[in-house]
Amino acid sequence: MTRLAHKAADKFIGAHVSAAGGIENAPLNAAAIGATAFAFFTKNQRQWVAKPLAPESIQKFLENCAEHGFTSDHILPHDSYLINLGHPTAEGIEKSRAAFVDELQRCAQLGLRYLNFHPGSHLREISESECLARIAESINLALEQTEGVTAVIENTAGQGSNLGYSFEQLAEIIDQVEDKSRVGVCLDTCHAFAAGYDLTTAESCRKVFDQFAATVGFEYLCGMHLNDSKGDLNSRLDRHHSLGKGFIGLDAFAAIMADRRFDGVPLVLETIEPAIWADEISLLRGYADAANG
Repeated sequence: MTRLAHKAADKFIGAHVSAAGGIENAPLNAAAIGATAFAFFTKNQRQWVAKPLAPESIQKFLENCAEHGFTSDHILPHDSYLINLGHPTAEGIEKSRAAFVDELQRCAQLGLRYLNFHPGSHLREISESECLARIAESINLALEQTEGVTAVIENTAGQGSNLGYSFEQLAEIIDQVEDKSRVGVCLDTCHAFAAGYDLTTAESCRKVFDQFAATVGFEYLCGMHLNDSKGDLNSRLDRHHSLGKGFIGLDAFAAIMADRRFDGVPLVLETIEPAIWADEISLLRGYADAANG
């Protein structure tokens, strides 16, 4: 089935799928669950260094994406969890910046438009404002060394010393990025809820997303992670749950599917039960279809 065969063609819904056995398997795994968008890691997310992408893997990845109708607009690769672009030490920041450039280059090799990343942590060694400035400087340096790929900042739950948990912090980073055509935001529902943004009703969702529009701007929205939350509102716990099984509940996801501001960007599940991703995708698509009449 092609994308346009879906009634809810303006909502591109998928999951963060495995690339085990080769990156070329990611689009196949996404297609197998009925996805029209997907996320994946281009390398092992727990390692600093990985072998370069093999030309044959790149070619197969592109072929598999084309065969199943995935375009770069609806693929949201994620960088390594080890990278901290706000690291307070010289050694830590240099290592993170080099790894981030490598991640951007890998995305460019695959013809991808986005690279999703967690902004960084001050590790309680520098101030929040200093850390946010370091993150922006890291983005600037990386964009200068690469072409074509947009750096997509993911909001965090605010656990530990991680920054990027408020819309104001996201805006502060973006304000210091020189090439604003190559910076964007990925909104994670679990993270936003854990950071204190109430998403439990359609009305509270509208207020939160209006606040995002006023503080950051939907022109910077490049994707979403759709996750329920094991932690309650403002818990600062980054613990995802299956849709409808956590403290957020299903009303938020129905509201997102009905909101035209989320049309056209990858809407990616990172929920905890891959076995039911196809069912969750169908649920979300049903909400979108119902909203479209």
